[in-house]
Amino acid sequence: MKIVVCLKQTFDTEAKIQLDPSGKISNENVQYIINPYDEFAVEEALRIKERLGQGEVVAVSIGGAKTEEALRQALAMGADRAVLLQDAAFEGGDWHTAAVILAQAIRGMEFDLILGGQVAIDDGAAQVTTRLAEILDLPQVNVVTKLDVDGRKVVAQREGDGATEVVEVALPAVITAQKGLNEPRYPTLKGIMQAKKKELKILGMADLGLDPTSVGSAGARTRVQSYALPPARKEGKIIGGELPGTAAELVRLLREEAKVI
Repeated sequence: MKIVVCLKQTFDTEAKIQLDPSGKISNENVQYIINPYDEFAVEEALRIKERLGQGEVVAVSIGGAKTEEALRQALAMGADRAVLLQDAAFEGGDWHTAAVILAQAIRGMEFDLILGGQVAIDDGAAQVTTRLAEILDLPQVNVVTKLDVDGRKVVAQREGDGATEVVEVALPAVITAQKGLNEPRYPTLKGIMQAKKKELKILGMADLGLDPTSVGSAGARTRVQSYALPPARKEGKIIGGELPGTAAELVRLLREEAKVI
C-alpha cells in the first residue's frame, strides 16, 4: 500500500495574529506546526501501513525552506520519505494553484491512497484536497472519522445530521481526515534521529513540468485584496441592583445596544 499524505504548515493554534506595516500577516515570533487535521492524516497513513505490515508513506507539502520542519516532523512520526514543492513561481497562488501543483507532483508517484486534512486552520477554506481529487479524477470522501482498508477498496465513516454515514469507494481514492479519526503520536527520539537520514526531495516548477501561467499569481482564481484584524472586543457591562429593575435594564441593553432582541 503506497500512501501519499498532503500536509500544510500553519501557525500554531495559540499564535497571536498580527499585521506588519504593509498590511500583510506577520510571521515574526510565530511558532509553526503541521496543520492539526493534516496530522490526523499522517497518523492514519502510518496506522494503515502498520496494520498491513507493508507499504510506503510519502509526505508532500508546498512551501518555502521553513516548511521542511513540518515534513521532518512527519518523517519523525514514521513517514518513509518526503517531497517539498518549492519554487518562487508558486508564490501568490491560491487553493486552485496549490491543487494543480500537488496533482502534477502526485502524478509522478505510485500511489493507492491520498490522505489530507479536511480543512486548514489558517484559512478554513477546505478546498485544496477536494480540488486535487477532481483534477486527478479520483473518488473522494471528506470529513472522515473512521477508515478501513479492505483489499482494493476503503470503507469510510463520517458524522452526518444525527447519524453516521458509511461510504465505500474503490482505490485509488482521496480521503480527508476529521478530528476523532485518531490520536496522532508524538515523534520519539529514535524517530527524530532517523528523520535526519530520510529522503526529503525538493522539486520546483521545472522538475514538475508545469506551465508558468498555471501556478502562482498568474494561475490564481482568487486574490486577497487586504487583511484586517477584527475590532477589539468592547468591555463588558455589569448590571447592579435588584429585580425587577435589573431585568428591565438587561432587556433594554440587549435591545438598544447589543441589538440581539
